[in-house]
Amino acid sequence: MGSHIAKNLSKGNTRLLLFAKDQDKVNAVVSEIKSKNASADVEAFQCPTNAAWEADIIILAVPYQAEKEIAAKIKDVANTKIVISIANPLNETYSGLVTPPGTSAAEELQKLLPNSKVVKAFNTTFAADFSTPVIGGKQVDGLIAGSDPNALETVSALVTTAGFNPIVAGNLSVSRTLENMALLLISLTTKYNYNWLAGFKILHH
Repeated sequence: MGSHIAKNLSKGNTRLLLFAKDQDKVNAVVSEIKSKNASADVEAFQCPTNAAWEADIIILAVPYQAEKEIAAKIKDVANTKIVISIANPLNETYSGLVTPPGTSAAEELQKLLPNSKVVKAFNTTFAADFSTPVIGGKQVDGLIAGSDPNALETVSALVTTAGFNPIVAGNLSVSRTLENMALLLISLTTKYNYNWLAGFKILHH
C-alpha cells in the first residue's frame, strides 16, 4: 500500500519522503517514480523520525500491529501534524477485528499521538485500486474520517491526487465503521473472487 500511495501521490505537486525498514525496497520505489517522472520530488530516508520531522503530513502505511512502534518513534516530531492511518486491525484469519468494541485503530493511534491530527483514509481501497481507480466506469470512493476540519480538507486533496473520489464520512469515531467496511470488502472479495480490484461507490442523485 505504501508504494502504491507514493507512486500515485508523486503525480501531484507534493514532496515525498519515504521510509521503510527494507531500504532496498524504498530505494526501488524512488527509482521507479523517478523513471516515470524525472521531476518528481521524492527521497528515501533511513530514519522514520527524520522523515516525520521534515514532513507536514505523515502517512503510516503499516499494519495495525506496527502503528504503536512507529508512533513511539515519531511522537515528539509529529506534534500538530496530520497523521493518516490506513491500517485495518484484522485478526490472523481476516474474519474479524482485534480492536475492542467502541474503538478503532485510528482512535488508538490518536491516543498514542495526542497532539497530532489523526485522520483515517485509504483503508477501504485495495492496492490494486491505485492503478485502476475507475472500476466498471465508476470512480472508487475514498472514505475519510477525522475530527479536524482543516486536516480533512487537506487529506481530501491527497485522496483526489491519488485518483479517488474523496468523501468525508464523519469524525474520527466513524473510522470504526470504515474499518468494518474494509473487513466486509475483504470477505466479499475472497468469497466472490474480485481479484482484489474492488471498492466502495456511493450512488446518489
